[in-house]
Amino acid sequence: QVQLVESGGGLVQAGGSLRLSCAASGRTFSSYAMGWFRQPPGKEREFVAGITWSGGATNYARSVKGRFTISRDNAKNTLYLQMSSLKPEDTAVYYCAAGGGRAYYTGDYDYWGQGTQVTVSS
Repeated sequence: QVQLVESGGGLVQAGGSLRLSCAASGRTFSSYAMGWFRQPPGKEREFVAGITWSGGATNYARSVKGRFTISRDNAKNTLYLQMSSLKPEDTAVYYCAAGGGRAYYTGDYDYWGQGTQVTVSS
């Protein structure tokens, strides 16, 4: 089992940048596929980005590709999401998630953080 805690959210102007972090407990972080999801106000949660256990492969939602970068540091048990060229429509609660290897392909993650708010003003 793994526990996840996100941080780094906040208020930023359109065009700005933020880096989210997700700290994971436990010694098996490096065995999990990891992902970032978000839930905009009044909408359902949606996939943002995913990364394999080794960091060797990543995938992104079309809406963020080229602007967001997912990465991980297995030595620090930490997942990151670098967000650039932010838009008001990126406003959402952002969640990190962990799952088995197949989660990277299926989007079916087992463990979730509590979320961090990102607000982009126009």
